Amino acid sequence: MKTTAAKFLIVDDDKVSVMAMQRAMRKLKIVNETAVCHDGQHALEFLAEEIKRHGRLPPYIITLDLNMPRMGGLEFLEVVRADPALERMVVFVFTTSDMPTDVQSAYSKNVAGYIVKENPSETFANALDMLNAYARIVELPC
Repeated sequence: MKTTAAKFLIVDDDKVSVMAMQRAMRKLKIVNETAVCHDGQHALEFLAEEIKRHGRLPPYIITLDLNMPRMGGLEFLEVVRADPALERMVVFVFTTSDMPTDVQSAYSKNVAGYIVKENPSETFANALDMLNAYARIVELPC
């Protein structure tokens, strides 16, 4: 039986996308704790702080945009997969890019899924509904 509810981390610099995701989460009654970071560097700093505060990283499900300033999603994934404290993070890419090279690069870095933001409100609602079920059903590493 699960003891710790998964937290969500939205890593996206597009305020409209973040607001749409938060709105979809409220509509779906997703009550998991959720944090937002505006780029990959900010997310790494946030996760390091979480480790410092808890002594280890609580289970997180990350939604990651690819195209962001300072540190984009693929660069973030490179750092995460190379860090023993972060390497098992569950990451779903949420991006506007449907370029085959981006899809292949993301999956080569062990993402759990790649979701293209086509019709934002519909895409977010469907994807977040799936992530909510995922968070409730799947046992995540602590």
